[in-house]
Amino acid sequence: MFALVESGSITKFFSGNRGIIIGDNQYPKAIFNLWSKAEREAIGIYEVEMDNSKRKDEEWYINTNVTYAFGSGKVTGSYGDSTAKKHADTLWTSQDKTDGKIPDGKDVGDVAVEGLKTKLIRTVKAQAAGELQNTDWYIVRKADASTAVPSTITTHRAAVRTKCAEMETAITNAADTPALKTLYTFTEQEDGSVTRPLGELPVLEA
Repeated sequence: MFALVESGSITKFFSGNRGIIIGDNQYPKAIFNLWSKAEREAIGIYEVEMDNSKRKDEEWYINTNVTYAFGSGKVTGSYGDSTAKKHADTLWTSQDKTDGKIPDGKDVGDVAVEGLKTKLIRTVKAQAAGELQNTDWYIVRKADASTAVPSTITTHRAAVRTKCAEMETAITNAADTPALKTLYTFTEQEDGSVTRPLGELPVLEA
């Protein structure tokens, strides 16, 4: 992205994919990829430099809108302080009921907006269900034909359920959003493996 600076102030932004008009002069889009930096800046066009030092992972945080400023001969786009997404559900309150904000079918104490924990636990449950589905046919076969389920399958399915419960507990017990993020942060171990505190669901080896 590029910005037009006039009299020390940013007046326009350009994507760089089409020609532009500045005052009485028309310029082709080639100025954005064929002109040198100095040539563009001579007519007031500066490439925007992004400062991402305050930008955080959008899976866990809400970043501010970018603000742009011109100084020291360059145009910089930067973020303000981010806000952590809510880790717990937001519930409908008595005040919401008084104000008529609660939709039909809902009441005080019901979930108004799901927090990260609810969403993450739903994902873990879905992943566990998907892993169990791979061996569901053993259970169906036993019910239909009384064919015994191999012990390796029984053990695996129990391990999936146990690990799923452990992961749900870890998510539930996380004190805040940074703690949730830590559960999902992968780090390399001394043996070269990459793991995260939350762990992984068991996968049945072929």
